[in-house]
Amino acid sequence: MDGSHDMEGADSAFAFEGTWQEFAKIALPNLLLTIVTLGIYRFWATARERRYLWSRSRFVDEHLEWAGTGKELFFGFVMVFVLFGLPYFFLTFAAQALIARGYEEIGVALSMLAALAIFYLLGVARFRGLRYRLSRTRWRGIRGGSDSAGFLFGLSYMWKTVVGWLPLGLAIPWSITSLWNERWSKMSFGPFAFESHAESGNVFARFLLFYLSPLVLFVGGLFMAGMGMLAGYGVGGEDGMAIGGAIGIIGLILFFYLGLGLIAVAFYAKFYREVVGATSWKDLQFSFEASSMDWVKLLIGDALLVVFTFGIGFVFLSYRHWKFFMTHLEASGEILLDELTQSQTTMAKHGEGLLDAFDMGAI
Repeated sequence: MDGSHDMEGADSAFAFEGTWQEFAKIALPNLLLTIVTLGIYRFWATARERRYLWSRSRFVDEHLEWAGTGKELFFGFVMVFVLFGLPYFFLTFAAQALIARGYEEIGVALSMLAALAIFYLLGVARFRGLRYRLSRTRWRGIRGGSDSAGFLFGLSYMWKTVVGWLPLGLAIPWSITSLWNERWSKMSFGPFAFESHAESGNVFARFLLFYLSPLVLFVGGLFMAGMGMLAGYGVGGEDGMAIGGAIGIIGLILFFYLGLGLIAVAFYAKFYREVVGATSWKDLQFSFEASSMDWVKLLIGDALLVVFTFGIGFVFLSYRHWKFFMTHLEASGEILLDELTQSQTTMAKHGEGLLDAFDMGAI
């Protein structure tokens, strides 16, 4: 494994070479088997999909490989259910029983303890899910991972999220960029660690637009509704005004939610450009080139696909999202291949049970 690769002269460091027709031969049987097995097969379905998506994804001159199995994902979910799900169920049941018998203080304390435990585990889940996916990703035989189990990150997730919301939510950009930096800076691939130095100030203006947009959109929507009523009155008197008012209210609702959604997409597009662009691996600097309009097209396409296929198209969303990710991901710099050795990080033994339990599964 000698030599080097310079990304500056390459057309694209990342490429996706799959087709939806190939993916359909995997996704549709997966759907049928998942239905027949009452959902149990979905762990093996996820592994099959990832093996295909990774195998059609190229980084520099080699395709990726997914080494995870459905059994790992299944046992990861079972472990989470036994170790966390059952205790949480009994804790909440005991809290309700205590409140019903007049021990409100103890019952409320137990309920708060259960809520805090879930809050903490959300952070651990995000860390361990990424750690597992990197540990099962192969490139030139090299894998990734982390020596951290994510338990300290769970505490960081708690206090940084709370601090982000305390000043009326204005510190959310700092919270999410800081958590991105902390999580990725604890990951590695092969012998080299990732580094991330995203700055929340670079996304704050876009967030402030989203933060203030409900008021602006509401005022603008009220103006539109008022104009509709005046126009209706001019055409058909009081009856016309009522019709114009109804149309204006519908327009107000659509204007508000569509406008808010578009501004939210614009913020997250900027956020991902910032955090990915601030992430590096050895001498490689990553970037994510998707514009706000690219995200809008993706989401509209998702919605139309699901609606016009009566929900069946949902199985193609993982394909669309992975292709979107690989198409817009870029890297610049140089890889010295003779420096690459296998990662010495601890291998994650089980799958993304926590992520799956909290419905935060991700490619």
